[in-house]
Amino acid sequence: MLNDPWFTVRKIDEKTYAISELGHWEKVHSFLLIGDTKAALIDTGLGIDNMKRITDQLTHLPIDVITTHVHSDHIGSHGEYDRLFVHEAERDWLVHGIVGLPLEQIRENTARDITIPVPESFDPNTYKPFQGEPTGVLKDGDCVELGNRTLIIYHTPGHSPGHIVIFDKDTGYLFTGDLLYDETPIYAFYPTTNPIDLVNSLEKLTKIDHISMIYGSHNTLGLAPEILDEVKNAVEYLRKHDFVRFGTGIHSFHGFSVQF
Repeated sequence: MLNDPWFTVRKIDEKTYAISELGHWEKVHSFLLIGDTKAALIDTGLGIDNMKRITDQLTHLPIDVITTHVHSDHIGSHGEYDRLFVHEAERDWLVHGIVGLPLEQIRENTARDITIPVPESFDPNTYKPFQGEPTGVLKDGDCVELGNRTLIIYHTPGHSPGHIVIFDKDTGYLFTGDLLYDETPIYAFYPTTNPIDLVNSLEKLTKIDHISMIYGSHNTLGLAPEILDEVKNAVEYLRKHDFVRFGTGIHSFHGFSVQF
């Protein structure tokens, strides 16, 4: 596999790659899905280094960037690509930035707890999240055709208003962004989040059929679909005990946790 000083590239199958930033505390994963006529890149990482250097080595097909949501650790290399897509509810964030989120805070989060050397091109004092006009907007139920590979978009708000998950109909892979991953809490405790929406979105995942593997955007690469049984239980538990609101803290379940 590719040997790169910043990115860790892992082959999921012959046409699917995880591009990870494991030297950063957020353990961010982006995903390259290759079809017959074009490829999709699900998110573009932190922006500490240029992801296009990696994708250029993996495919020569045109690439559509599909944004799970417009937080800075998911749009870092957006400026390197020509075709950008985002859910309609976060188009304004992509163009103008997230209202109420100070640049100093983003820079601090990006620059802290890094365990490997960063490229010389990265300066935390001048780092800015991408801002720009998307090529198009996505909505719930949209299909993205890559040529013998179909991706289905599900709108799953809560962690952010326009968060989406992407279901690869042909492999059964479900790319869950920041809606479901393990090891650290799934966040819905700051002003732009919504605990009720998050729990509804978790429930929505449990109703998607034929999932073979779940790929979240942080921590462990690849979770078995059996975790969705625990998600069902968690949704019921959180609602029953009136925990689905700001300020109720961290709630831990088998394999994942949420923080409101």
